[in-house]
Amino acid sequence: MPLAPEAARERALRALSRREHSARELTTKLAHDGLDRTVASEVVGELGESGWQSDERYAGLLSRSRIAQGYGPLRIRAELSARGVADALIVAALEEVDPDWLEIIGRIYQRRYRAAPVDAKDSAGRYRFLASRGFTSAQIRSVMRDAIDAEDEPEE
Repeated sequence: MPLAPEAARERALRALSRREHSARELTTKLAHDGLDRTVASEVVGELGESGWQSDERYAGLLSRSRIAQGYGPLRIRAELSARGVADALIVAALEEVDPDWLEIIGRIYQRRYRAAPVDAKDSAGRYRFLASRGFTSAQIRSVMRDAIDAEDEPEE
């Protein structure tokens, strides 16, 4: 049996009370529950106009959460984009948070790797790991170069 618009609104509000959702996520969730996709979009649009749903707020919360989990800018952008958040909102959310990406990647690198890479294979594995976390090539090269330089410094 298809979901009525009133029931869809209640279901959407319950979902939003548990956590933030992007408009696309919420529309998909309502359509999955049996509501026509056009009506689901209208319901989500009304919730957006009334302030219950906000892609801007969602982008900010997800960005801060993923940064705290140690993910880089490429991964965060991809995740937000996949969830239907507009590019302008993604850029604004990341600029608002304005993290020190080199400090974040350095912390992750130090926690995972205690010593400099032993060979090219080890180095490539570390690069792949950091790339899978969503860091840029420049960020990865910087932290790996710093780790190698720190290893080369003589102890006093």
